[in-house]
Amino acid sequence: MRRREFITLIGGAAGWPIAARAQSAAKPVVGLLSPGTAGQGEHLLAVVRQALAKSGYVEGRNLTIEARYAEGQYDRLPGLAAELVQRQAAVIVAATTPAALAAKAATATVPIVFNTPDDPVGVGLVASLARPGGNATGVHQFNAALGAKQLELLRELVPSAARIGLLVNPNNSNVAETMTREVTAAAATLGVEIGVVRARDRSEIAAAFATLVRNRADALVVGADSFYFGRRLQLATLATRHAIPTIYNAREYPEVGGLMSYGASLAEVYGNLAAYTARILKGEKPTELPVVQSTKLELVLNHETARILGLTVPDKLLAVADEVLE
Repeated sequence: MRRREFITLIGGAAGWPIAARAQSAAKPVVGLLSPGTAGQGEHLLAVVRQALAKSGYVEGRNLTIEARYAEGQYDRLPGLAAELVQRQAAVIVAATTPAALAAKAATATVPIVFNTPDDPVGVGLVASLARPGGNATGVHQFNAALGAKQLELLRELVPSAARIGLLVNPNNSNVAETMTREVTAAAATLGVEIGVVRARDRSEIAAAFATLVRNRADALVVGADSFYFGRRLQLATLATRHAIPTIYNAREYPEVGGLMSYGASLAEVYGNLAAYTARILKGEKPTELPVVQSTKLELVLNHETARILGLTVPDKLLAVADEVLE
């Protein structure tokens, strides 16, 4: 290379915008925004890491993951979303509807990959499932609309149940309203009474169970909610202590002693979130990625908890269960 050409090259490099050169050298940041509790979904974060690694993005090597948890305080989500935007996240992965709405309100430019149990069109996250529009796409996993089926499965296990509680989080209003509507309508068909109880923090969960006991609830449906997911051990323990047969929406509840669950496979959901995140990091845009509709639903039974509660699991349920934990 001639001296004059070398000087010209160096001079051109010096003219590059400093921010652009810094960005090219930095690792892209993936922000995780969750209403839940830090440490309670580490296995799901591990799914994200593994799926991203398969696509060539390894945390610490060529990727940074920044997680923000609201610890059940949903009013913190807008501030946490703003932090991730300020952190210049390349993608924000939003766990559940409130996080997705907070992220969408915080930025119209940073790509958002969401996981929602709600209708993503109905809550305003996308224009349509096939053509999301805007800066958001993700996974629709139906858990908010499974209340009727969960009630049916619970009655199969406890056919004598006439008074059934429904626990919802008032801070998660979209899911709470959908679950209440679905379960109430199904209860009318089955001829059972539904008593709605609400809890938004640890102490209110304990108070809700006291109400269920006072009202002599025969069984319980727990609504889909990130905060409840983080408190699943408390929920399972209280349900067993008070001898209230309970159905949840994710297999992680029976894994810690809950009686049964019916809902989307969260491992599949988070794998899909990671796959879309990787595609966006490689240059695709949310508008080009249709919303994935989760199709893998799991029925998981904890046989030991059933025995503790004095319940005999019908052969029909055992035959259709995806897994029976002993």
